[in-house]
Amino acid sequence: MAKSVEELHEKLMDEYGQVRRKFDKIHTAFDRVISAGPEDDLHDRLLHLEKVVKEVRDGGVVGSGANGHRRALKEYQEAVRAQGAPDTGGPTEA
Repeated sequence: MAKSVEELHEKLMDEYGQVRRKFDKIHTAFDRVISAGPEDDLHDRLLHLEKVVKEVRDGGVVGSGANGHRRALKEYQEAVRAQGAPDTGGPTEA
């Protein structure tokens, strides 16, 4: 059964929120990189930052990360186009 534009918009917002809540992990890892001094291991800090970004982008053991948002966005945009309404960033009203 096809989902309504409103249902797809709710899913999109949920996926967006899940990814945004993980941005703090990226900020924390980035702060460790930029606060490093000459005697700190930059390689390890950068490697940790890469791992955190990858986890947020691709998801971890549970969750799909930004990939889930990408899929939800595509489904939402396709539904909006199929409905013939302009994509204005929110659900359309009939």
